[in-house]
Amino acid sequence: MGDTAPSSTSQLLGLILRDGRYVTSGVLGRGSQGATLEGVDKREGRLVAIKRFQVRGARSWKDVELAEREARVLSQLSHRLLPHAIEHFEEEGALYLVMERIEGETLASIGTMDRDEVVRFLHCVAEILDYLHSRSPPVIHRDIKPSNAIRRPARAELDEHESAYVLVDFGSVRDSLKPAGGSTVVGTFGYMAPEQFQGRARPASDVYAVGVCALRMLTGVEPEDLPHKGLSIDVAAALGRGDPAMVRTLTAMVEPDPDKRAASIKPLLAGLTTPAGRGGSPAKTGSRGDERKGQRQANRQASHRAGPSGPPMAAGQPTDSDSGLAPIFSPSMTTAAVLGLTIAEIAVWAALNVAVPLLLTLMSVIFGRGMRRAAAQVRIAGRRARAAIRRARSKVRTEGHQRGRMGGRHSRRGHRRGRQRGGGRVGAGRSHARPPKATQRSAARQRIQDPEPTEKPKARIEDPIAETLGDMEDALDEAIEDFGNELRKPPRKGR
Repeated sequence: MGDTAPSSTSQLLGLILRDGRYVTSGVLGRGSQGATLEGVDKREGRLVAIKRFQVRGARSWKDVELAEREARVLSQLSHRLLPHAIEHFEEEGALYLVMERIEGETLASIGTMDRDEVVRFLHCVAEILDYLHSRSPPVIHRDIKPSNAIRRPARAELDEHESAYVLVDFGSVRDSLKPAGGSTVVGTFGYMAPEQFQGRARPASDVYAVGVCALRMLTGVEPEDLPHKGLSIDVAAALGRGDPAMVRTLTAMVEPDPDKRAASIKPLLAGLTTPAGRGGSPAKTGSRGDERKGQRQANRQASHRAGPSGPPMAAGQPTDSDSGLAPIFSPSMTTAAVLGLTIAEIAVWAALNVAVPLLLTLMSVIFGRGMRRAAAQVRIAGRRARAAIRRARSKVRTEGHQRGRMGGRHSRRGHRRGRQRGGGRVGAGRSHARPPKATQRSAARQRIQDPEPTEKPKARIEDPIAETLGDMEDALDEAIEDFGNELRKPPRKGR
């Protein structure tokens, strides 16, 4: 490479490294000092991720030290939820770190997740941090954020039956509590714990970042836009009052004082094993909005347990799928539903993120700061409602595609059955003829000896639009109730 070190994307493709063992085939990400490339390990026949750091032109020797530290630390780690480091080397003025290529999508690309998925994320990261922080000296990631966490699909060959979350990008890692030569402030604004701004990262700093990631995935709101009380994130205001267990857990994780913050995530997860609103005695909050929300949750759970509506079908009785009623999501209906949800998202944005907050901000001139707080709550409710609409739109597209394929299969199956019953010809006389009595008795005895297997209950497919409307109603209930509380507060002097 010499003085013509590759810098553009085209120059980074097709690089031949390590005497032809690795060949780059794509760019996964770029930074100011390097890039993460997709490559092929020709010797092992597998995809790899190759992190390339350009030593020439580095802003400081500290950047080179961080790159070397990442390679050294990853080579010493071995955990199922961390990328496996294959090797690292220097070639023509650049440092290369070759790692296992983690398949999946980052949390940043996912956008938002439901509660159960966030709990699964917390369990996975708790396992990773327990492993990293228990080493001597403890390994501190220092840059946990949605773009550095990947949801990896289940791998049946490794007996993994559920998706898992993997932490990547250890470019900011620290493996010493007191590094020589002073500390470097690294991380991402919004996800960094307050002590990191002073260069005093500790294991609890990673706990803080994970808590902020969970809030980001639950609300769809960036950390700097979340409601705050002083220097701390107001978790209760961000999540509402419908999930006290999650509020307590995340509040302990994002405590700004590192001495008061939870040192580990795992002990906090015991209260999250049961999803919100299920099991245990209901919390008495005295809020009418909470009562309505609890009733809606109870109705949803009852529909989950009951499954599809209607009396149970007898064995052999035609089902909705056989009768052609299953594919209710025809292509035209799917398109109409997606269009309607898009219009609803625009309307929600205009009302809850523009019009109502603007009105409340103007009213704050008369009623004081309480109206500004209510405006912030309405904006958060609007973001949550829009995130719910986006989830519903994605589900409608997926179900429409799946139902369309199922409908095609069922219609063909019904056509074949009709031909079999009709002897292959419409109006064939023999198709309606009763079989002899001896044949009927023989068939009855056979049914008694070999009863028909009980039909497995069909998996219930949730109605995504109804689910989204419930989420939106929950968010708006909380915003309206907060607004009413602000109006009922007596005015204070100096407001």
